[in-house]
Amino acid sequence: MNFIRDLHAGDRISGVYLCKQKNHAVTKNGKSYENCILQDKTGQLDAKIWEPDSEGIGDFEALDYVDIVGDVTLFNGALQVSIKRARFVRPDSVDSSLYFPVSDKDGDALFAELTRTVESIEEPHLKTLLQRFFVDDAEFIALFMRSSAAKSIHHAFIGGLLEHTMGVVRLCEHYCTAYPLLNRDLLITAAICHDIGKTREISPFPLNDYTDEGQFVGHIVIGAQMLEEKIAQIDGFPADLRMRLIHCILAHHGEYEFGSPKKPAIIEALALNLADNTDAKLETFKEALNGAAENGWLGFNRLFDSNLYKPAG
Repeated sequence: MNFIRDLHAGDRISGVYLCKQKNHAVTKNGKSYENCILQDKTGQLDAKIWEPDSEGIGDFEALDYVDIVGDVTLFNGALQVSIKRARFVRPDSVDSSLYFPVSDKDGDALFAELTRTVESIEEPHLKTLLQRFFVDDAEFIALFMRSSAAKSIHHAFIGGLLEHTMGVVRLCEHYCTAYPLLNRDLLITAAICHDIGKTREISPFPLNDYTDEGQFVGHIVIGAQMLEEKIAQIDGFPADLRMRLIHCILAHHGEYEFGSPKKPAIIEALALNLADNTDAKLETFKEALNGAAENGWLGFNRLFDSNLYKPAG
């Protein structure tokens, strides 16, 4: 099997891939063809079947595993494969770990770090709230640990939500040491919970796509709703503490143009926004560097509005 990240124009590929998407299309000249997106754990690849009814092209659908033979070309600066043969492969005959991107971090170790952080919270209502999610709710924990943090931008892999969450928590821990004015219990609780709404905004792999709830509501509001539901079950939860925590969640994207319902109005909300943005941006840059086949100038990146550079060594 040729991993997608190792392909070059001119290669002939032969191997089993996950068909992430498939749809019928028609050229400007009225010729029918099939659009596909192939996926393995290293990335995705645009693919075309120019002769869908030809001999050697078997029936398969989106989310099927497919044994592909095809030629890799370069089209508009991106790799594309012209599929010559395709055969459906039974899912029980493949190693699914080869087809979905997975965090390279130890998930169990990260979750153990998270639970130790929960135990370090001193304010009893916040600690109880965190325990309701990360100790008592086995279904939520399982979903949280296998969720991605995004569809494509950063941490878009199994375990990405947990990895991103702990990246934000660690930055917030540093902020609390550097700026003692910060309320550590509030900030760390908000950091742990800031993206819990993504467990309902984005579907699990193999889809890893926006749910209807994610499209209509979004993870920021979903997360605030999830917190409100748990808070309502905790006797005597201080009203002011509830409002400050919910504000941190609603303001963690910082700016209206980035989907934030509120701008930060308390110092903890500002710190959370900075930590979230830092971890997301550095991970995005890291993934761009790791995805580059060669050192040097990588070309213009619209997310950073800059031509990125990968140094040697």
